[in-house]
Parts: sequence; structure tokens; C-alpha cells
Amino acid sequence: MWWRLSLPLQPELEESLLWKLTAMGLHRVAVQHAPEAPDQRTLLAWLPAHEWPEDQRLQLIASLSPLAETFGLQLATPRWDELADEDWSRSWKQHWQPDPVGKGLLILPAWLSVPEEHAQRLVLKMDPGSAFGTGSHPTTRLCLEALEAAPPQGLRVADLGCGSGVLGLAALGLGAREVLAVDTDSLAVRATSENAALNNLASGALRVHQGSLETLEPLLAGKPADLLLCNILAPVIEALAPGFQSILSAQGRGLLSGLLVEQAPRLTNVLEALGWSVQHLDSQGRWGLLEIRRQV
Repeated sequence: MWWRLSLPLQPELEESLLWKLTAMGLHRVAVQHAPEAPDQRTLLAWLPAHEWPEDQRLQLIASLSPLAETFGLQLATPRWDELADEDWSRSWKQHWQPDPVGKGLLILPAWLSVPEEHAQRLVLKMDPGSAFGTGSHPTTRLCLEALEAAPPQGLRVADLGCGSGVLGLAALGLGAREVLAVDTDSLAVRATSENAALNNLASGALRVHQGSLETLEPLLAGKPADLLLCNILAPVIEALAPGFQSILSAQGRGLLSGLLVEQAPRLTNVLEALGWSVQHLDSQGRWGLLEIRRQV
């Protein structure tokens, strides 16, 4: 027997809740949403019934509530359904659909075929079975759309905090010469490697290692990147910002997301004090995207 948790989900909470569940050892998760209604999502999780009596399930929800409070939100009312020996390894896959992004990108769960109406799009095959999803979060979409608007043709790209690897895969699909990716989470390194394999990349086109700036610098081998992708939370961007000059070329640009719109003014001040020119490129809901270049 299984318990299936269904929890209506605000887009701001998606990454935080997936991260929390995975950190708790719960890997049977999915986010149900339709591309035509990206703000209407449901978090699904499957738990063995004998391991999760009622008091444990109540405690689980209580442990998730502070993540919502961080954004000034409240968790929706959860629904618990008891299922008779459901094969979750197949059932969770039905909740993922092909997801068009921007004018010409398509995020495609790896087991699905390309729909005829999206045959002309650049396909990014992903396995959303990890905690990193497929790229439906607004911050990821902001970066993907910015990449599409200014394709990194022939550029060397650094992906700091790569998660699922979707941004690096998109950069390569849009013409980047090379992507060097790092993440402090070993699960992210594995997810990026596996998703790179799904997309049949040329050997060495995307290299991924566990770590942060201190790992990325030697990977660049004295040749700073032309484009920096950094889709992580604003406090982490702020902490890493003093090291950006060592990894981004003098003529390069950086795309910084993962930040709330209300966090942008403080982060802008920090970046400008470090010698960066900052432009607010775009926003989706409460999330924003900044572009940085060296001050002239």
C-alpha cells in the first residue's frame, strides 16, 4: 500500500519543496502541470504506507510549512490518497508533458516522443526523476528565454549551480562551443551527466564536476568564460559575486536568476560595487533575471 500526497503548489515553492523532500530521502516525487497553465501545479509524492502513519504524515507537512513562510505564503491543504500497490515508477511519469519554452525550445521528458506541433523546436531531453525537475520553474524559463534571445554561438559557457543541466544543454543546442558546469550537490552532478547522455552530446561538449567557484576556476584553465549562467538563490549569488571576475571574460556577460524581484535592488548594489554593470532583463511573477557585464 502507498500514500500519494497531492499538494497544490505555488510556482515560487517548487524548487524548495523538491529539494526538501529529496533531502529527507523521498525521491518518488513529481510536479503535475500543464504547459498552457504553468501557474497551476500540484506536487505529488508517493510514500510507503507502512512507513508513514498519520502522525508522521502530519509531521512531514509541518516540516514543509516554513519553506512557504519564507515567501510570505501558506501551504495549500494537502490531500492523501491510499493506493493499492501502485507502480509509482510508471505512474509518476504520466504527470509530465512536453513543455514548450520561448519561441523555439521544447523540454521533453525522455520517454515521450516529440509532438508533431512542436517538431520544429530545439528538443532538450530530460529525465525529471531527480529533485531538479525539467526546467519548469520561472527562474529557469527566464534563463532559457534569454539564451534563445541572444544565442551563445561559439561561446564558452560556465554554468554555476547547474541543477539538472538544462541551461547548459540549451546553450549547446543554441550553438555554444563548450559548457563547463559545477554544482555543490552530487545529485545535480549525476542528473546533469545523465541528461547530457540523453541528448547524445559530443564527447567533452559538457563537463560537469561537483563544487563551486573554486572548482570552476581550474576547469577554465586560465581562459575565462564568455557567458556565465547562475540560476541560484540571491544570497548565494551575493556570496559568490566577488569571484565572478575570475571566471568571466572582460567582454563576457552573465545571466543571474533564482532571485526574487524584491531582492534585485540589493543584489544590484552589491554587483555594481564590485565593478559590474547590471541590467534587469526580465521577470516572471515574483522572480527576476539580471544581466551583468564589466563596467566600462
